[in-house]
Amino acid sequence: MTLFLGLLFGSIGTVYLIYGKRQSSPIHLIVGAILIIYPYLFTNAILVFVAGVILTAIPYARHRGII
Repeated sequence: MTLFLGLLFGSIGTVYLIYGKRQSSPIHLIVGAILIIYPYLFTNAILVFVAGVILTAIPYARHRGII
């Protein structure tokens, strides 16, 4: 399960990195890099899922003015 979640959030992180590079958006670059790296640090699937959802929501929340 952790492998699948790592692949899922790593893919989302790659998209964020590409988008951040094209748009010169540091928040997308930083969150993208973290999304790619963090699944290697955690072994608990629930923790990987929760952290991934929170990290994925950060650029969206910043765009909407929530953060």
